[in-house]
Amino acid sequence: MKDAYFKKTLTFKHDDKTLQFRVSQELFSSHEVDAGSRFLLRTLDQLPLAEVRRVLDVGCGYGPLGLTLGKLDKQRTVLLVDRDALAVDFAQQNAELNNLHNVATYGSLGYDAVTERDFDLIVSNVPGKAGEEVIAHLVRGARPFLSPTGHTAIVVVPPLVPLVAQTLSEMADCVVTFKQSTANHTVFHYHFTAPSDAASQPAFASGLFWRDQVAVEYKKLKFAVQTAVGLPEFDSLSFATRLLFNLLNDLPDQPIEHLLVVNPGQGHTAVAAWLSRYPKHITLVDRDLLALQTTAYNLQQNGCPPDRIHSHHQIGLPPLLAPANLILYPLRDSEGPKLATARLHLLADQLAPGGTILIAANSHLISQVEQQVKKNKRLTPHKRKKRKGFSALSLS
Repeated sequence: MKDAYFKKTLTFKHDDKTLQFRVSQELFSSHEVDAGSRFLLRTLDQLPLAEVRRVLDVGCGYGPLGLTLGKLDKQRTVLLVDRDALAVDFAQQNAELNNLHNVATYGSLGYDAVTERDFDLIVSNVPGKAGEEVIAHLVRGARPFLSPTGHTAIVVVPPLVPLVAQTLSEMADCVVTFKQSTANHTVFHYHFTAPSDAASQPAFASGLFWRDQVAVEYKKLKFAVQTAVGLPEFDSLSFATRLLFNLLNDLPDQPIEHLLVVNPGQGHTAVAAWLSRYPKHITLVDRDLLALQTTAYNLQQNGCPPDRIHSHHQIGLPPLLAPANLILYPLRDSEGPKLATARLHLLADQLAPGGTILIAANSHLISQVEQQVKKNKRLTPHKRKKRKGFSALSLS
């Protein structure tokens, strides 16, 4: 499954070091190391870089910032975190590719899962579409993780500069030691003059990702879903989701022992399946940590006991406690038929006898996948529903 995401290997030079980066089309800046990261790295000679022993890279992508800093001094310890499991996986691959051993990578929504402290340097290429409250939290939230002499260095696109400047100015003991701009990016270096005794406030638990509550009607079911910034379907249901609802309604009216939901998004289909079938076990699988946490939250808000929910932040599929009787799989359009079909082959191995897989996406992608499924003959297509360029298909 990992190899299916691979696009090419980039060569990147910084100072006297050369690194190789395996990249995926699905990750930011797969053509070359982006200009913002290159700009940020060039500015770090303004810091006492020789004294930096511990580095945290937040939103690491495939690792250009953190791994370059690790390559410059292999005695450094570098931690790279990202909410996308694909980014975490490729960052780990690239640490191994560049023979970097003092490196750890794992999934985290900003700082939420980071347990280490006393970093000498925190770096981040701040995502432009994360939402103002999340970005402000990312800027402020560095403080509890820094050593007493630690610095933060971030790069942002022009629309974020006023927000970042205001956030920094509102912290009385924050000192901006460097600010420089190009036409497309601005870099800030800053540190704090007073020690912090405050614990880090988790972004997800604090509600920083919340957008609106959406009322959903599914046949006789009516329920509410709390939507999150940065996930699709934050204000209304897509045609693909509505078609999945229709196929779900057409299934025999019987309990489901084990429900598996891949790419659950905001949690609409997972909640609908929970309220209509009350499965004893629900397994959620997604690259996006925010989607997993949002869906688990919405399931619990709609009465699902937490001990029935099992979340897996990864790009493939985990070993399941038991075969799944029902699998819901909204395809990612960006991943294309090759990846979708590869995942369906894995899902076929996880399907209980008599079980059903429901998939949905744009009609062209569903047609491509259906053709591959018919050739492979491991799954049998059944009912297909279409509406306005989208389709949903049931497989057994």
